[in-house]
Amino acid sequence: MPAERIFEVARKAALARGVRDVELLVGETEDALTRFANNAIHQNVADRQTHASLRVAIDRRTARVTTNRLDDASIERAVDQAVEIARCLEPDPDLPDLFEPEPIEPVERYHAPTAGCTPEQRARVVAEAIRIVESAGQTAAGIFSTGSSVETILNTRGVAATHRESMTRFSITAMAADSSGWAKASATSLDAFDPAALARRASVKAARSAEPRELEPGKYTVILEPAAVSDLVGQMFADFSGTAIEDQRSFLTGRLGEKLFGSNIHVTDDVRHPLQAGAPFDGEGVPRRLLKLIDAGVPTEVAWSRQTAGRNKTRPTGHGYPVPNELGEAPQNIVIHGGDSTLDRMIASTGRGILVTRLWYIREVDPFEKIMTGMTRDGTFLIEDGRVVCGVRNFRFNQSLIEMLNNVEAMSATERVSAEEAIDMTAPAMKAHEFNFTEVTRF
Repeated sequence: MPAERIFEVARKAALARGVRDVELLVGETEDALTRFANNAIHQNVADRQTHASLRVAIDRRTARVTTNRLDDASIERAVDQAVEIARCLEPDPDLPDLFEPEPIEPVERYHAPTAGCTPEQRARVVAEAIRIVESAGQTAAGIFSTGSSVETILNTRGVAATHRESMTRFSITAMAADSSGWAKASATSLDAFDPAALARRASVKAARSAEPRELEPGKYTVILEPAAVSDLVGQMFADFSGTAIEDQRSFLTGRLGEKLFGSNIHVTDDVRHPLQAGAPFDGEGVPRRLLKLIDAGVPTEVAWSRQTAGRNKTRPTGHGYPVPNELGEAPQNIVIHGGDSTLDRMIASTGRGILVTRLWYIREVDPFEKIMTGMTRDGTFLIEDGRVVCGVRNFRFNQSLIEMLNNVEAMSATERVSAEEAIDMTAPAMKAHEFNFTEVTRF
């Protein structure tokens, strides 16, 4: 059922119950995935979902009900439930009225061949990737997914916004006897990356890291590839939230405007960046605006939902989650701006250091100093005299992000980084000194 039809049924049902303020979010997704392991495809699945999320507002009370049953009777029943819940609640004096429409500049992120990619097309791509890895005497595993989504928001104050997007992801791990290599990419178009090149990259990493040497833990110059930068630095951006600062659970509490990082660190939230994905509006239909999160090492702006912005007498930024929620808002389209170096030049300029492909099992140790712990994986290498000389056993690290981002010596250009989290990121490779590796892992 079209979103407009669902909205009209919900609006009439609410009006019959004496409720004028209704908001509707409709999400439609079509996803298909080909999974492979042990050098063979073993799973091909496809999934299509549509859900409607209805919110009513009654005298500073609000409630939301979500359903995937989209016939008239089910929509009317969802309205009944939302109205009943809302009338049981205490009024929230900070709850804003439903948003009234503002112009939204659309972004084009739909590629029909990506959305319509067939199992046969994915199988041919996967077969070539497996051939590349298998020919090196290694074993391949990973996924290749394609699909599309449509997000629509409508309310009785006149908001009507829709965003349509395609997405593809390819991830591959090449496994050898005592080593592994990994590569991954995502984009809104199949034309944006080359799965065969990713397979070759993963295979080369697995071959070069064979018979890994065990090094002593300690502080090393480190070169983090873009995926590792995203894995680690991406852990701090939920703190760039007005609600998190208001709740005093952000490391930025009392620190906005203070120079925390190196002068070469610049980060924005930019939904219109050409390497980004996602809708140009938030969970209430507020247009997303560009944020300067970090400017020359200084945290300058954070995301604000309408409710938190109202309490703090500032302007919402278009990063709010659907109301009601406990988290408020967060940046969604992180762009860590890079430099003029390259990964090869960073390696060539390093006397002794560690090259890291990616990180995992990352956990927070100290939320105020943003000390994180985690482990390297799938390609960790020793650099000596400007060359990668061998693979090394994986390390555990304990590292303050604040300290690390003060120690960055060089960065490559930023590139899209494929992550599983809700946010999108572009990140550069980074070279930083005094990175704290605390122990060698068992695997």
